[in-house]
This record gives sequence, structure tokens and C-alpha cells, in this order.
Amino acid sequence: MIKGLAITPPVIGRITIGKLVCKNDKWLPEKDDSFTLTTQVKTRGDWLLHPLHQQYSEAVTNNKIRAIPVRVLFNDTDLNLRAEYSSFDRNTGRPLCVGNGETAKRVSQDGIEELACHGPERCSFAQQQSCKLYGRLNVQVDGQNDELGSFIFRTTGYNSVRTLAARLQYFHAVSGGLTRYLPLMLRLRAKSTTQSYQTPVYYVDLTLRDGDKLAGVVAYARELAAIDEEAGVITEQLEQTAKRLLQNGQFEDSEEEIPLVLEEFYPDEHQPVSTTEQPDSLTVQPSHRRTTVRPSKLTEQLGSGSQ
Repeated sequence: MIKGLAITPPVIGRITIGKLVCKNDKWLPEKDDSFTLTTQVKTRGDWLLHPLHQQYSEAVTNNKIRAIPVRVLFNDTDLNLRAEYSSFDRNTGRPLCVGNGETAKRVSQDGIEELACHGPERCSFAQQQSCKLYGRLNVQVDGQNDELGSFIFRTTGYNSVRTLAARLQYFHAVSGGLTRYLPLMLRLRAKSTTQSYQTPVYYVDLTLRDGDKLAGVVAYARELAAIDEEAGVITEQLEQTAKRLLQNGQFEDSEEEIPLVLEEFYPDEHQPVSTTEQPDSLTVQPSHRRTTVRPSKLTEQLGSGSQ
């Protein structure tokens, strides 16, 4: 296996709750009050809708998807939701520093250094480089045909990351570590905060499905786990392999994904309108200069094993 390349869970689609819009020659985040399921293909600046989006939107009022029936790929919470503090070089797209609140991997002239991580609020480097919380959740949507594929939800919002992390830990605990067998619901919620000036802030939650009771769902998960075991499906080996593949690289995002990550982290001005993943906070401010990341330069910067 090629070293330096993080192998992530296979993605067959995206789940978003926001986009960038160009208003008065300025790029501004626009919140959505519903989910959008897209493919991984863009045409004319817009993401193509996934066939499942139409299926679920037609089944609800006003075609607004606010709940999606899902399951997670793994029992291990840290595999389903990977969250970290991240900063990127806006000129090259190269990851500069990635930390978990305790330790961080930072790019230097001498290679990758491991340092203490104090979080964006208590780190001068983080404040200079616009370091942000960055979370990725992989889920399987009911109706997809790929048993090992997933939809990815990316967010830089504290509300979503904190809520999803808590829910996954709770489900792991009450099910005896059988989270992947639980039928769950990805829900869009809203709250008002002082920081949002009392306007709604949308974030993502993970709950049981309507009408389900915890005891019944856990019993059902145990039945499914027993069926898999009898059939020879080795979940523990799957998770060990997933962990090893993720640790095969220094940073998770590939050179193809980094331009999209930069759009998520640094919404810019004076560019054609396109949709992109957005934080679930309303406090993102657009920068004053658009930086174009050339694929050739990305390859040059990331091909040395830092990815």
C-alpha cells in the first residue's frame, strides 16, 4: 500500500444544509432550513442532486427534507465522526496544522512536527491561520445500493459536531457497542443564540426514528449483529482495517477535496455563484481576496507524502 495516503470511507454522495451565494459582488453563506442530498459531480457551479434527494423531498411537505433515515458504518464513534481543529494554506491548499485539542501535527520546513494543541482560542498560530473545528460524518442513507458506501456530511459548526459526538457516544454505550446496527434518523434542528442575534442557527442531530423505543431498537440491533456473526461478517476486522487505512496518511483530505475544503473554510468574494458545504453557524465572514488553487500546484505540494 502507498504510504502517506489516508484511505477514507468510500463516499457516494454528500449531505448539506447550506451554500454560498453571491450578493452585491460578495460571497455570503446562506443557511438552508432543509437537507440536500447531492452526488459528487458539479455542473455549471452547482452540485447535481442525488436520486435519493427527489425520493425523500417528494415525501414531505414543501419538499423540505428535515429528517433522513440513516445508519452508521461502524460501531466505533471515532470512525463515524472524525472531528479536529484544522488550518490550511490559502495559496497552496496544503494543510498547515491539524489537532485534536491535545496534540497537533503541524507542517514545518523540517517536515511534520507533533506539538501540543490548545485549540483555536488559545493558540496564536491558530488565530493567524484561521484554524477552525472541522467535522466529517459518514452515514448510510436508506435506499442506497452500496453496502460499504456512504454519504458524507461536512461541517465547521460546533453545534453539529458536539451534538453528533454526544449522540454517537450515547448510542454506543446503551447498545453495548452495536451502533452500526441501530436504525437512526439524521435530523435538522434550529436554535437561537446570543451570537446569532436571536436568529435561527441550524445544526444536525442524530436520533432514533419516529415511534421507535430505545429498548426495542437495542434488541433489534442485537438480532442483526447475531445474524451478521452467523453469516461470517467480521465487523471487528472491518473497523481495524478502517482505522489502519485512516492512519496511513498524515492528513485525511486528498488533493482533489482540498479546494472544496477551502471553499468551506474560506468563503470568498467576486466569484461565480456555486454551492458548497457550510458551517452551521451564522458567524462565518467572507475573506477579501479569492485564492485560486491550481491542481498542478496542489499535486506538487501534496504529493510529497503530507497527505
